[in-house]
Parts: sequence; structure tokens; C-alpha cells
Amino acid sequence: MTKITFIGAGSTIFMKNIVGDALLTPALADSHFALMDIDADRLAESEMVARSMITTVGTGAKVTTHTDRREALAGADFVVTAFQIGGYDPCTITDFEIPKAYGLRQTIADTLGVGGIMRGLRTVPVLWGVAEDMMQLCPDATLLQYVNPMAINTWALAERFPRLKHVGLCHSVQNTVQEMAHDLEIPQADIRYKVAGVNHVAFFTRLEQDMGDHTRDLYPLLRQGYASGALPKPPLLMPRCANKVRYEVMDQLGYFCTESSEHLAEYVPWFIKEGREDLIADFSIPLDEYPTRCIEQVAHWKEQAKALQTDSGTDGGIEVAKSHEFASELMNAIVTNQPYELYGNLPNTGQIPQLPMGAAVETPCMATSNGIQPTVVTDIPPQLVALMRTQINVQELAVRALVDENPEHIYHAAMMDPHTAAELDLRQIRAMMDDLLKAHGDWLPAFARKAKAA
Repeated sequence: MTKITFIGAGSTIFMKNIVGDALLTPALADSHFALMDIDADRLAESEMVARSMITTVGTGAKVTTHTDRREALAGADFVVTAFQIGGYDPCTITDFEIPKAYGLRQTIADTLGVGGIMRGLRTVPVLWGVAEDMMQLCPDATLLQYVNPMAINTWALAERFPRLKHVGLCHSVQNTVQEMAHDLEIPQADIRYKVAGVNHVAFFTRLEQDMGDHTRDLYPLLRQGYASGALPKPPLLMPRCANKVRYEVMDQLGYFCTESSEHLAEYVPWFIKEGREDLIADFSIPLDEYPTRCIEQVAHWKEQAKALQTDSGTDGGIEVAKSHEFASELMNAIVTNQPYELYGNLPNTGQIPQLPMGAAVETPCMATSNGIQPTVVTDIPPQLVALMRTQINVQELAVRALVDENPEHIYHAAMMDPHTAAELDLRQIRAMMDDLLKAHGDWLPAFARKAKAA
């Protein structure tokens, strides 16, 4: 029986997607799902949902629940991580409110920039703990890592645990293809593409539509639509943001980014500027979008969880439908040796020779029983490589701070962030990071807590 351990299983809705996908995959349908979370109440809710889905599908799957991580990991074949250290309250609030007091405004603040640095400091030590347990209890298991900040996490895992089998997974590529199909009013299944870069700052270097006997380049349609004002249309997935930032970057740099406009706006120095409220309005940039979304999501998740618990009590159980996550197909490929192509985040060992070795990069990958092998991409346009390097600079310094326990590199990482550097001077950045480190307190590793005291 394949054992799939889910760390952070109290994220009931995400757990439902991953476990549900596995239950619909024949080679995984009878798996042992070991659900682990530190919140016993939320864990119990997830257990109820998982058992109801098994009833619906009618498989021989097994569910166990654990508040002890090592107990859950023992003998695992696959480990899925999906958690947020520090949560919305207090840590996300802190990541927004302190920078805002210095005049640094953000939209999401969870992957890159100051918010990504702080989340990385909170998250990487926990992921290292998971990896250390895996090396002892399930050394051949594959870690499917869904936690942000994706690039910092993936890079730091490889630095400390080079023998760990792991991949960072994100749904930004799938989401973007869905949005472009919506904008162009063409079937999503007909879109052919190649993506490469760093997570959330990767680009579609090829974007075509399968016309049966030939393919057509979709970039002229996107450019014409943007120039005429017909595109972008109101977005499917992020209704508060008009998606204009990505189109403007495409218009200027030539290619479409994989991450949403509200994300991209805070990764670059061009859109969120003090005294330029015209930019905020013209590009429909939703400042403080993530805190607003968190409040709405918490309420929505509670409603969904309540509904799922009600459904769990019915004879038919909870409906199980396929999600767009890569996890089940990846696990199936490793178990059955049926090749599966996905987009994965892995340390750069040469798959993108234009970017620094060791950096976490996102490329097409092939999963088989031999593991996850990245595809080599050598043709990223130089202007995109230059943009990616600005992000890698920040990621590398954050990783060096963690690996070397050097608190000065926390400040250096923030100083190199394009958006932060465009708004604040060096002394402001240092003072802001002092305040962030002090406010986060025990959520941070010991070396970072000492930074302000020093």
C-alpha cells in the first residue's frame, strides 16, 4: 500500500483536492493517507472529509491522523507539505503593516520581496525539520512541496539536504493558461506552450494554438487585443485585479508572465510608486489584496468546511472531482513508470544554463519511476533573464542568511529587492527590517531574533 503523508492537512480544502485526485487515480486509489496537523480540531474535520471521499469513490484507501510529525512520516512513499507558518494573524498582518508604515506598499507579500523574505525565514526551518525526519524515517520518499516562498524554500532544502528527493509545485502555469484561453476565447486544451524561469517570474517562451494541421502563434492576438483595449477581459481567478500589469510587461518585454498581475506588480519597480496613484488606478493594482483575500478566504473556508462536514454525514458521501494540481499524476508516474510531464521547481543543475547554478528554477519536467528529471531550456530571451536575476539575487541572499545563519544577509536581501529599492533608501530598509525582525519574535529562527539585538 502506497503511503501518502500530508503535512498541514488542516488545510481541508487543499487536502481534499490532493486526496481526491489520488482516489481517482487507480494506482493510488487504495493508498494509506496519513494526515498530520498541529491543530487537532481542523485535523478532525479533514479526517471526516477524507473518509467521506473514500466512501464516495468506494476504494480500499486507509486514513490515519497524527499530531506527531515523525509518526506520520514513518514509512511514507510521498510527502505533501501545505502550511503557512505564523498564519494570517499575526505574521501576514505584520508583513504588510510595518512596510506600509515606511511607505512600502504590497499586494500579496508571500513569495518575493520583503514579505517573501520574512515568510522564508519563518518557513525554511520547519521544512528543514520535515526533511531531516524524512532522511531518518522515509529516505526514499519524494517531497511534493506546495509551500511559499517556493523558490527560497526549494533552494534552501537543496542546500541543507542534497540527497532529498523533492520538487516545488505551483499552479501558476495552469492558472495562466486558463486565463489566456478565457481572454482569447479558445479551448484551453488547444493551447501549446513552453515555460521557463523562476517561480512566479517564469515566462511563456512559446505560446501557440493547435489548429489541427498546423499551429498558430498566439502572441500577435494577445498584443493586438491589448493594443485595442479588448484585452484583458475581467479575470476568472482574481476578480479584484484587471490583469493589466501582465499585459503591459508583455507589451514592453515581449512575453507573458506565469504569475498574476497583482503578484507581478510587487516584484518589479515599475508599477507601485509613491506619488504615482495614476499608475495604481491605470493598472488596477489591488494594494493590500492578500490581507483582504485572507479574511474572505477564512470565512469561505469555514463555510466550505461546514458544508463538507454536512455532506460527510450523508449516505452518498462527498463528491470527488479532479482538480488541476500536478500531485496525483506525478505520484502515479513514479509508482507506475508511466511518464508524466509537469512544471516543477528544482535546483538548477544546468537545466537553465543562463541562470545561476543552484538557484531554484521552474521548467518542464518528466516524472517516471526514476524520479523527476528537468528539461533543459537554453533560449530564454536576455531581457527576461535579466529580470529573473533580480529575483534570484534576493532569493540567494535569503538562503545564505538561513544556511550560514548570517543576519546581515537578511538586510542585504531586502536591499536588493527591486520594488523595495525603488521606494526606500538603505537606512530606511535597515530600519524597516529591524522592526520586522523584532515584531516577528519567536516565529523566527534564533539567529534572526538576535539580529535586532546586535
